[in-house]
Amino acid sequence: MFLAIDTSTGTGVALVDGTGKIRASRVLEDTRRHVEVVGTFIQEVLSETGTAPAQVTAVAAGMGPGPFTGLRIGIAAARAFGQGAHVPVIPLVSHDALALEWYDNGGTGELLVTTDARRRELYWSRYTGLDADGIPVRVAGPSLDRPDDLDATETARLADGTAAPHRVDAVGIPAGALGILARRVQTTGREHAADEALYLRPPDIAAQGPRKRVS
Repeated sequence: MFLAIDTSTGTGVALVDGTGKIRASRVLEDTRRHVEVVGTFIQEVLSETGTAPAQVTAVAAGMGPGPFTGLRIGIAAARAFGQGAHVPVIPLVSHDALALEWYDNGGTGELLVTTDARRRELYWSRYTGLDADGIPVRVAGPSLDRPDDLDATETARLADGTAAPHRVDAVGIPAGALGILARRVQTTGREHAADEALYLRPPDIAAQGPRKRVS
């Protein structure tokens, strides 16, 4: 069993079995309630399927891109569950789950995925399909841009007559697809994403310098 957790946009939790079937899933698009619901969602998908924590063989963690506040909650939950259950945590790029779901459902050609980065910016990734192992082929991104800048980049890139990609402006990450991706990555021995959050922007709070002595 693969437990999948993503909080890069809203909150998504799913349980995927060894055949790649989604056994249970929960999703909430609200981007402010990750702490309130992620633990409950984990309990619910395990209870719904009659799965004990010891039966989970790996945890898929969506590493973003995503804003700091929400993204770190899902990653922390995945790491805590993995540590408690003594199972590996498989870090994955969250956008890859969107691409996998789209291509698995019959999508063809180039795909542009975007999610809300707030501050009037977008996270984006571009794909060309699935490889022989069913893993999305990401050819650009994840990156961060203002909508107008992304549109200008795409317009310039397509100036030679290349067909425009299908675009998915997502409001959530399908945790079930993230779990399926984790299974494919693990069973084929493919390299997973780096084990670090993809914030793609510097922190708001800079480190403070040495305090001045007051005489």
